[in-house]
Amino acid sequence: MPRRRKPSNKEKSAGPGLLEQVSCPADLRGLPASQLGDLAREVRGLLVKTVCATGGHLGPGLGIVELTIALHRVFDSPRDTLLFDIGHQGYVHKLLTGRQERFATLRQAGGLSGYLCRAESVHDVIENSHASTALSYADGLAKARALAGQTDRAVVAVIGDGAMTGGMAWEALDNIAAATNRPVIIVLNDNGRSYAPTTGALANHLARQCHGRPAPGSGPVPVRNLFTDLGLAYLGPIDGHDIPAVEQALHQARALAQPVVVHVLTVKGKGYPPAEADERDHFHAIGVIDPATGRPPADPGRSATTPAPRTWTDVFGAELLSLARQRPDLVAVTASMLRPTGLHAMAEALPDRVFDVGIAEQHAVASAAGLALGGYHPVVALYSAFLTRALDQVLMDVALHRLAVTFVLDRAGITGPDGPSHHGMWDISVLGTVPGLRIGAPRDAARLRELLREAVDVTGGPTCLRIPKATADQDIPSLARVDGMDVLHHTTRRGADVLLVVAGTTAAEALAAARVLERDEGLGTVVADPRWLIPVNPALPRLAARHRLVVTVEDNTRTAGFGTHLAQTCADQGLAVPVHNLGLPRAFLPHAARGALLADNGLDADGIAAAVLAARRRLHLAPGARGTGPKGAR
Repeated sequence: MPRRRKPSNKEKSAGPGLLEQVSCPADLRGLPASQLGDLAREVRGLLVKTVCATGGHLGPGLGIVELTIALHRVFDSPRDTLLFDIGHQGYVHKLLTGRQERFATLRQAGGLSGYLCRAESVHDVIENSHASTALSYADGLAKARALAGQTDRAVVAVIGDGAMTGGMAWEALDNIAAATNRPVIIVLNDNGRSYAPTTGALANHLARQCHGRPAPGSGPVPVRNLFTDLGLAYLGPIDGHDIPAVEQALHQARALAQPVVVHVLTVKGKGYPPAEADERDHFHAIGVIDPATGRPPADPGRSATTPAPRTWTDVFGAELLSLARQRPDLVAVTASMLRPTGLHAMAEALPDRVFDVGIAEQHAVASAAGLALGGYHPVVALYSAFLTRALDQVLMDVALHRLAVTFVLDRAGITGPDGPSHHGMWDISVLGTVPGLRIGAPRDAARLRELLREAVDVTGGPTCLRIPKATADQDIPSLARVDGMDVLHHTTRRGADVLLVVAGTTAAEALAAARVLERDEGLGTVVADPRWLIPVNPALPRLAARHRLVVTVEDNTRTAGFGTHLAQTCADQGLAVPVHNLGLPRAFLPHAARGALLADNGLDADGIAAAVLAARRRLHLAPGARGTGPKGAR
């Protein structure tokens, strides 16, 4: 069979679309420069069409189209290494490296990841989607290439100006700049924003450096700045939407054979009017929206006057503002996430008492310790998955000093389509080791307000509350409060066979499981919500001892989670009652809908009920005699 002839550039242009002719970076390099503008428009069109349908990070991708095209034309991936900080800059990279046909599956179960993913492509080198890390990877790779004698393989790190506010980026830069014989090309994608406008002295320095955006076609201008003072070569600023200008600068950077910063100016949300006009975050991350309007599609089941469902983040933000108006000593701290963590309302109403430190979680926590030393009560609002970056500061700078700092961890538990790097499923396990730290988990909006008030009243040490990425549904009332714990369900006619101890939002599914166990199996059940998980309430082991089986339910890993703490406490007290722990596995879970992932891991009503029955079979338990149940619960 004769070998297929590679089409000429002229023949390529006659196809249904330029993007469909690019199945790998080599195809991209074969396109004439005159067609690249059309290609960029096709890429933007597909980004808008797909991300509006699936949800995801739209603004960052729209802003990096031309830059990504230029990167793949100048460098030969994967022989040359392209690192993106962070992975939400990688959507265009996915399209140019053979994933167009699957792009409609973005962030769907079994589909493409919303970040870079090594399992998807040899062109995805790192998949850590926590910011400010790429320069460290680049430094290590450059060292490896030097040791292996592979000096012809370029190492390129693409980092946003927002990610440059993270201290880790500067730790890496300190090493990169000092090694003049190890070339690393740092592409600084400067759009003046992370979620919100970039803050701090670096942002001011870059703004002064630019003196306005360059005219199209303008090339690098020799300057002296912070980077050159560190010993780095510097090219820029360059119009990041001018492909020939970017290509020229990248070729020049490679030829320098030393560490160099290529400063590229881009517009977040470029080419999609609703995103460009959105002053909040230029459609940084969106849910499903109508691409024609940039707004969520109309819900036929809700009138135009019906308010959108409240999220847990909304409830927290409103309650914190209410408390702050009553308490002049309350201040708030976040790491470049005012709006995603709900602090924007307080920032607008009380701007002098809200501090956005940039993408610098370690500094956020240590700075909060300083605020506490100064007589204020800081509320530090971060994503659960990001607080682990500051464990040392929580442990040594806050807890060791017994400082009254409250941590509110958004996106705790399963986050859904954001995938393994964003699931907040380790916070209880990690923070449970910190002496003196109280960890609470509200089951509903009413308990969030209640626990937040209790947390900021604590003066002798730190507190932590965890809330999910979800809507705040109906409140779950209690039958009684016993020794600080809420009894949500109690069988009055049967023996106390099973005690279900819930952590936060697992309460609803545990209640449904309890009803199934009573109706179908004749088991006497009690469902208790301790509200404060760690340290274990001394009354909880006493309640556990009145039952034949205790089952804990949490959306944290089973390893060293709340259930482990309760089981250890019961063992320490010599209690014979078996404690069976339900939670998430010790694994990196994929991206999928939150409810589906919880069900897949046995944390829905059916899974909880099945786990209870399986535990009883292993223990050879039959429905027991009538138990006394918790005092005051009837």
